[in-house]
Amino acid sequence: MSEATDSGVSVEKSDAFGRGVVATVTIDRARGVLDTATKITLRAVLEDLGDDPAVRAVVLTGSGTTFCAGQDLRTHAVALGEDAEAAWNTLRDHYNPIVTTLATMPKPVVAAVNGVAAGAGASFAFACDLRLVADTASFHLAFGAIGLSVDSGMSWTLPRLVGYPRAVKLLLQPHPISAAEALDLGLAHEVVPAATLAARAAALAAQLAAGPTVAFGAMRQALTFSAGHGLAESLDHEAQLQSRAGTTADHAAAVQAFLDKQPPTFNGR
Repeated sequence: MSEATDSGVSVEKSDAFGRGVVATVTIDRARGVLDTATKITLRAVLEDLGDDPAVRAVVLTGSGTTFCAGQDLRTHAVALGEDAEAAWNTLRDHYNPIVTTLATMPKPVVAAVNGVAAGAGASFAFACDLRLVADTASFHLAFGAIGLSVDSGMSWTLPRLVGYPRAVKLLLQPHPISAAEALDLGLAHEVVPAATLAARAAALAAQLAAGPTVAFGAMRQALTFSAGHGLAESLDHEAQLQSRAGTTADHAAAVQAFLDKQPPTFNGR
């Protein structure tokens, strides 16, 4: 099932093994840049998918040779000319909510990086759980080239992915990061031929969608929480999350399946 919009974002939903839905969100705009309408739609689409219990995994990808190139500098230049201070409201109104939704969604999120991921586009990919990267794709972190600092969560995600020293170097001395280098740095989990990216992403997302969705969401929450808290607080938070996951039908079914020496079937509840 495919749902298209007029603002450069499309959503396709497919059933995963008859037990859960995978939603593939495609950013489809010329040059892969984001104007206001696209950002508004992307935020709304992701929030809706996060709240939809039928959707058990999400794939974020782009079209053509671009995953997402970040802000449309042409519209940005116009906004700066009209009201420079108001132009930056887009971070709090659009970019930050998009990244927050990607990073905190209560289900797995896969970035299928089909091409150039630049600026906020790279930040979007870094906020996802897993990054499948086409062998022809690349990451561009050249915020400094246009006189800007980082945004869209990159100050939080990048050092956690590659370590602080590497993060500083990548930002202060930017260069196009190839798929192979991204894999070596830890920015990519897997590099695949461009022609097989969509199929590989669909297969991975289907596998995740057939898993224990509540438990997966709790794992995401636990990792995010522990990044900013001490051991004692993280232990307490883990206990809270484990209590939630431990009272699901999926956990009960998995325990029974173990006792019966059968593979478990998860329904996301």
